[in-house]
Amino acid sequence: VQLQASGGGLVQPGGSLRLSCAASGYTFDDYAIGWFRQAPGKKRTAVSCISKGGSIIYADSVKGRFTISRDNNKNTAYLQMNSLKPEDTAVYYCVRDSDCTTVALDWRDGIEYWGKGTLVTVSS
Repeated sequence: VQLQASGGGLVQPGGSLRLSCAASGYTFDDYAIGWFRQAPGKKRTAVSCISKGGSIIYADSVKGRFTISRDNNKNTAYLQMNSLKPEDTAVYYCVRDSDCTTVALDWRDGIEYWGKGTLVTVSS
């Protein structure tokens, strides 16, 4: 199983970025895909998840600003981030979950597969 996150970078407050997570090594359609993030000096926390059936959850801190989606034909998930704030600065990781339960519980130790993170910096 491999998960490769990309799309991070430096953006000004109020700006947008779209992260991608390319998955391989398993049947993409059979699993949920989620995102965690880790800000400097803080613990890694759940951001969002989309199940194989398309059910979606978001952390309260990103509701209304972030949109998660998946393209099963491309084995890729996306995290569209709008109205970015300095507190969104973090390394973002995509993860495989069975049905978004682990992400919903913000249970880092329950995640078996993590991608390498991509750094998002929101600063003027």
